[in-house]
Amino acid sequence: MHRIDVHHHLFPPAFVNGLVDSGHYLSRGIAKSWTPRASIENMDEGGVARAITSITAPGFDVVAPARRVTATRECNEYGAKMATEFPGRFGLFAALPLPDVDASLREIAYALDVLEADGIGLLTSYRDKWLGDAVFAPVMDELERRKAVVYVHPTTPECCRNLMEGIPDWVIEFPVDTTRTIASLLFSGTVARCPNIRFVFAHIGGILPLVADHLVRAAEVDPTLRKKISQGVKEAISSFHYDTALRAHPTGLKAALELVDVSRLLFGTDAPLRKSRDQLQGLLDHGFSAQDLRRIECDNALALLSRTAR
Repeated sequence: MHRIDVHHHLFPPAFVNGLVDSGHYLSRGIAKSWTPRASIENMDEGGVARAITSITAPGFDVVAPARRVTATRECNEYGAKMATEFPGRFGLFAALPLPDVDASLREIAYALDVLEADGIGLLTSYRDKWLGDAVFAPVMDELERRKAVVYVHPTTPECCRNLMEGIPDWVIEFPVDTTRTIASLLFSGTVARCPNIRFVFAHIGGILPLVADHLVRAAEVDPTLRKKISQGVKEAISSFHYDTALRAHPTGLKAALELVDVSRLLFGTDAPLRKSRDQLQGLLDHGFSAQDLRRIECDNALALLSRTAR
């Protein structure tokens, strides 16, 4: 019971109600039956001591616009209450009501100063705007000022929903959108402007290991892009953190280790949508040294998440 899961979702009533009202497929599954104790049972099966919770896609798109700011606050307070009621078992990546920038700035202050969240949880895009968009610059600048941990989970942008009949968006669009938002952060100048934001990207950055060289090449051939990422694309990618959820298999882990050092990998499970124990087995089978396995399972998270380490 030493593992720290940085990719673990919660389903507060304000979020579940939105899923039900919108007819989202998650409302027909685990979302309606989930409880914090169900998460703890899942965690215990995988030897997970602590889970840092976050809202999953589609986020608050399923909530009526007039309710989104309030629903975000209610969900963050629910996550903070879980941490209080089950000491040591839960942390929180607090959600923001983006694309409302002013409300998001207020929520950053409340989440980090009052609720003492471990960091901020964002989706990869909001209404066809990715995280490097100039509209979101005030939010990124505030997160930079606070040297915040920012956890980024994939979603589907409006442009690319239901592109292929019968194939759910999460199959292809989720991993692609994670890489889109990384490119947006790099080539908007956000990463260079905000070097103290500690980004964590889900699923080893989506398809990033496969197209990282494309991003490097883009900066090499386009001087305008090159100026936006002063430290270099490879160096920036190597400075990010990535979770292992759904990538704890030979192909995923090999790709991860070709992309970054083991010190940048964090244990993730995608629970309760997946079983913690199932996401663990691939790590155990990979052949990591005991020291490197321990780093991925908990030590890297402890080094990154100062509040979790307390």
